[in-house]
Amino acid sequence: MLLLAAPVTACAVCFSSTEAFAAVNRSGSRPARQEVGEVHYNLGDEAFQPPDSLGYVGGNELDGAVYYPGDLSSGTHPLIMIEHGYWDTCADADASASLNAAQAALAKDEQSGDTADAARQQAIIKADSDRLFAWPCASGVGRIPSYLGYDYLGRELASRGFVVVSIGANGINSTSSGQADTVYQERAALINAQLRMWRQLSSTGKGPLRGGFVDAASGRPSPVDFRNHVDLRDVGLIGHSMGGGGVMQEIADSSRHTWPEGVSVKAAFALAPTATWDVDPVTKTSFAVMWGTCDQVNTGEFFDWNKGANNAPTSQYTVRGGVHDFYNEQWSPSSGQVAAHDDGVPGGEPGTCTSQFPGADASQTDQKELSERQQRRITEDYVGAYFADHLLGRTRYEPYLTGEKSFPGTGGAVTTRYDGGTG
Repeated sequence: MLLLAAPVTACAVCFSSTEAFAAVNRSGSRPARQEVGEVHYNLGDEAFQPPDSLGYVGGNELDGAVYYPGDLSSGTHPLIMIEHGYWDTCADADASASLNAAQAALAKDEQSGDTADAARQQAIIKADSDRLFAWPCASGVGRIPSYLGYDYLGRELASRGFVVVSIGANGINSTSSGQADTVYQERAALINAQLRMWRQLSSTGKGPLRGGFVDAASGRPSPVDFRNHVDLRDVGLIGHSMGGGGVMQEIADSSRHTWPEGVSVKAAFALAPTATWDVDPVTKTSFAVMWGTCDQVNTGEFFDWNKGANNAPTSQYTVRGGVHDFYNEQWSPSSGQVAAHDDGVPGGEPGTCTSQFPGADASQTDQKELSERQQRRITEDYVGAYFADHLLGRTRYEPYLTGEKSFPGTGGAVTTRYDGGTG
């Protein structure tokens, strides 16, 4: 049985006007902030072709948003790669509006028994969905840049000394609407393709990424030089939703032999990861899982599946009032992006969501829903501390990661389960 978060105060998560880490910073346990640079690259919308054995037809983009310490000269920096989950690929506002209207009409048809009109609405839904999940997108229709939705995490981690690369998976989303095991293998293969390019760039200064960076603000070519400054022997992974499932596939024992030569994944953090296949065990790599009590999408109990078997530490962080989409800025209502929405099931009172968590009793059904910023601040705290500990060896964060201490300002919203590993 999964543990429910402890009761919280009336304001649910009571953040002060300063960052949640401020008290930790005053105690001297948070490193000084660094300036952050940001560049992007795009080698083509269909540059990555999945392995033939997986059975998918169609290519995926090889692109990325790169966040890095403004001063790269101080030796090498661990690499953290982020993979987003399953979402609409094309920002077709007309198709989205038509889809919403057709879905509402279909619900009425099903209630009234109007089968003829229901069939018509289903045809409209299929056509609109095809437009929203096309890849590449139709002429004149922009893509939904889900990979930019973790900008807050990229900047937070880069300010701590990491090089962070958030990669696109729109092509995979367009061709793999199901959740068979091969979808996660395809996502792991995409991670490996990206890691291989970064290994070549860092070690030789050559390869597909050479000369391919543009400044995020100006769009002009950037001279940033990552050669000898990115440590591919010290890699961390972050995945959200189906991207989380892909990350867990990547660190599974059965996948370690697929890692590119010279690459070593030391730790992974999965945000509301999905899993619908017979999960391969993870016994050699540390990982953490975070999910919210009002998250409808969670299907993977990775902590329980691997508890007592992994020789490295594993953790599960349960966020009271957290929902699925708020981890990604592009998917959240405040972005104004096509398809963005609050996917929490509304509770009985304004500002509440209905718990989806196993074991919730009547008194716990309606919970105060976190705001987008509150949920992301919690995510920043835990993800930042996790990789500082596991990739930089800053063990002073361990009391926060094991649940012995709470980060300032979280108001008791997070419940921790921790397994120290068998090693």
